[in-house]
Amino acid sequence: MQIQDLPTLNASLNAVSTLLLLTGFIAIKNGKKELHKKLMISALVVSAAFLTSYLIYHFHVPSKKFPDLGWIKIVYFLILFPHIILAVVMVPMILKTFWHAFRGEWEKHKKIARITFPIWMYVSVTGVVVYFMLYHWFV
Repeated sequence: MQIQDLPTLNASLNAVSTLLLLTGFIAIKNGKKELHKKLMISALVVSAAFLTSYLIYHFHVPSKKFPDLGWIKIVYFLILFPHIILAVVMVPMILKTFWHAFRGEWEKHKKIARITFPIWMYVSVTGVVVYFMLYHWFV
């Protein structure tokens, strides 16, 4: 694997994270606590792998600029800016959510998970969208 392959890997990791999160959500809604636990731990590991790969890539390669395509560039930024802000905000939220689960503090876990889950989903999904916008749809 080459450094130029990392954006595709990163998008793939985001897509896998999205699927794990969604499946974990469905599992807990159906009372499957052990499956939920395994899926959410997997989502955490996949997201950590994404973050590691993302940081390695951007340590070596400057950020890719979106082409000046008029209104679609505005759409791109309307997706990108909340994605970046929420990506930073969600890291401590994810850790706090897992901390409460690890300690068996289920009410605290559920309370923050209700906020963490949609943010994590948004960041995972929009990560894939940003990748396609930058590397496939508008090149």
